[in-house]
Amino acid sequence: MKYYAGKYEYALGAEVTIRIFIKTLSTFVLCLTIGSCQSQPGTCPEPTGVTLQVLGSGGPIADDGRASSAYVVWVDGKSRVLIDAGGGSFLRFGEAGAHFTDLDFVGLSHLHTDHSADFPALLKSGNFSDRERPLPIAGPEGDGIFPGLNAFLAAMLDRESGAYGYLGGFLDGAAGTPKLTPREVATGAPSILWSSEEISIEGMRVPHGIVPAVAFRVRAGDTTVVFASDQNGSDPAFVDFAKGASILVMHMVVSEDVRGVGRRLHAPPSVIGEVAGRAQPGKLVLSHLMARSLKDLEGNVQLVKRGYNGDIVVAEDLACVTP
Repeated sequence: MKYYAGKYEYALGAEVTIRIFIKTLSTFVLCLTIGSCQSQPGTCPEPTGVTLQVLGSGGPIADDGRASSAYVVWVDGKSRVLIDAGGGSFLRFGEAGAHFTDLDFVGLSHLHTDHSADFPALLKSGNFSDRERPLPIAGPEGDGIFPGLNAFLAAMLDRESGAYGYLGGFLDGAAGTPKLTPREVATGAPSILWSSEEISIEGMRVPHGIVPAVAFRVRAGDTTVVFASDQNGSDPAFVDFAKGASILVMHMVVSEDVRGVGRRLHAPPSVIGEVAGRAQPGKLVLSHLMARSLKDLEGNVQLVKRGYNGDIVVAEDLACVTP
């Protein structure tokens, strides 16, 4: 297993510092137990090519010093794609040196707070940039009690009724504000959400209980990064979507013995291994970690390895992964 240690370059309280020290020590021991360790690359991002940076490797509970789910795809040293913006990722975005002006695309896999809550904060920060070009954004179509991306944006940004109506320029482009150009992803075959000469982004719906959720495939040159999102691993179409990815990010939220709602929402480690084993990515990144999956991290990684025998990276905030 290859492990990229996260960076902690900010002031921490004593209790949090101790928890992070124990977590880092435990993961180091895990590396020694089940494989070789590799330190974080000296340059993050790499000046050329594609680098995946984990902004948030945690879940919805503020108990582990991790931000919630968020990722940046760097292309030739620029922060071109943001996938998810969970709580705490606003801070990590700045710590990573990412720039709102460089973003070509934002994908919100679903609208749970641990994947979307910091998006309005990011917009407000971007309001101080010199960006004028529109910002493409994609997310799920609504279903039942869950709103779609358009309703989510309106609830925040509508000038008359939005919680942050003062940021309404992001909906209508007034006063030179970069206008969001939303795209909702419906069930069905994968679709191209945005493309340029350098980058192509596709999305497909994935099963996350009753919650509409989207997986993303980002292609830049010869590199493909697939974000599985929160899903239970039951749709074989996702294997085709992820097949041959340079890097596959999957969320190890629950332990193997999960039942009920947790199992309808999330794939346990053995299923993650099965999915990755069929998709055969160059590297598998295990992220969205919580106390219930960290409690026996070594055992859970071993369960993944039963199905997938390639390189595994256990995510940490601000860690970087290259193909």
